[in-house]
Amino acid sequence: MAKLVINETNKLSTIAPEIYGHFSEHLGRCIYEGLFVGEDSDIPNVNGMRKDVVEALKEIKVPVLRWPGGCFADEYHWMDGIGKKEERKKMINTHWGGVVEDNSFGTHEYMELCSQLGCKTYVNGNLGSGTVREMSEWVEYMTFDGVSPMADLRTANGHREPWKLDYFAVGNENWGCGGNMRAEYYGNEYRRYQTYIRQFQKDHTVQKIACGPNTDDYDWTDEVLDTCFDHAQPQMHGFMDLLSMHYYVFPDGWDNKGSSTEYDERLWYLTMNKAYYMDELIRRHSGVMDKYDPKKQIGLAVDEWGCWYEVEPGTNPGFLYQQSTMRDALVAGATLDIFNKHADRVKMACIAQTINVLQAVILTDGEKMIKTPTYDVFHMYRYHQGASLLESAVTGSRDIGPEDSKVPQITESVSEKDGVITVTVNNLSMTEGAEFSLSFSEDKTYEVVEARILVSGDVHDHNTFDAPDVVREKDYDGYKAEGKGFVLELPAASVVMMRFR
Repeated sequence: MAKLVINETNKLSTIAPEIYGHFSEHLGRCIYEGLFVGEDSDIPNVNGMRKDVVEALKEIKVPVLRWPGGCFADEYHWMDGIGKKEERKKMINTHWGGVVEDNSFGTHEYMELCSQLGCKTYVNGNLGSGTVREMSEWVEYMTFDGVSPMADLRTANGHREPWKLDYFAVGNENWGCGGNMRAEYYGNEYRRYQTYIRQFQKDHTVQKIACGPNTDDYDWTDEVLDTCFDHAQPQMHGFMDLLSMHYYVFPDGWDNKGSSTEYDERLWYLTMNKAYYMDELIRRHSGVMDKYDPKKQIGLAVDEWGCWYEVEPGTNPGFLYQQSTMRDALVAGATLDIFNKHADRVKMACIAQTINVLQAVILTDGEKMIKTPTYDVFHMYRYHQGASLLESAVTGSRDIGPEDSKVPQITESVSEKDGVITVTVNNLSMTEGAEFSLSFSEDKTYEVVEARILVSGDVHDHNTFDAPDVVREKDYDGYKAEGKGFVLELPAASVVMMRFR
């Protein structure tokens, strides 16, 4: 029998709430129809934001929302999205579907959305096609309180008080859609642009995010940091606070993404194996970062992650709309466990994307809204936010799957907050249940205060607008006390959350 041993006396890093962040790009129906329907919509809204979506996102305690992209960020000119909506400049969204972007959702609307969600703000600046002045003035527009051209413009547009800007990124994927730059060139550009991201508020600091690697491009990480650290102040805090990394799971490769709902055992384990690759990516990029930042003052922000399949039949290929099944739920659970385990370096992560795009937590169709299995995983894992990671390990487990795509059958992470220990466990097997014992290091008896499970009769199950509750988390009773610990029975392809006091 496998064993999960928890050393509750050894508290490790704090799990940053921002690890449970989300990404919202002007892509497909993520912003328009998903988050924002406009004040005149028949769909219930508050200042244009869908009430049902906002309430659902508040339930999973969304800690930070990244906007406006993505590739869209490096062709977005923020002044097009302010002022009277009918006078805002229209543009073609060349990256995503070639549709008209009317800029009715801009800076004011984004800040309103974050206010309703009660989450932190993360704005991605335009380095690829923008200027230093444009980026600097955007920060001034959002954060300066006093007499200045941008503060006066903000006031004229109806918002006298400045906003709190928590994170600002200098470009996005500048190795690709953000300008096809070389690492050294981007590093020099980052040094220049970040200089003009001023800290206008004495009681609040804007954290700066540099564009990091695509997947396993360790040379990019090395060269960017080498360029940025050259002649930079020894104390990097305030010069660069986070380095981004993007990684998507393409089950059978970029050219053969496959269906989101139709897959066999081979594709199941390919998906799990590629999801678990996140652990190696974080370890190796962290190793490169340690050369320049051994004190871990710079956080790693995995601000785009998730599964990427072919779009649903009959939908716009540029909208990246896909369904979400139990396969995606297991990817989400295993990935969040990995982030938790690396909480000393990973300080933010944003699943791509929040609504109607890629591995979304919510799907909408007109006035209808459904929560995906991935949503339930985020709901079950919300207790980890801001908690202390506890030392834990599984022994006696085994690897499963074909030889070229093996994964651990069981992934887990454990945290403690306010005297309650939260344990999350995933059984990645498509067909086999798992039994394991759970024990604590202290000689005391723990009681279960909550236990939930996400599982379905068929691993292909997913929620639809006609059947919105096919896959839903529910109470879990597949455990029994044994001595001062517990024995758990995990069904195949299941996510379990238990809380102890």
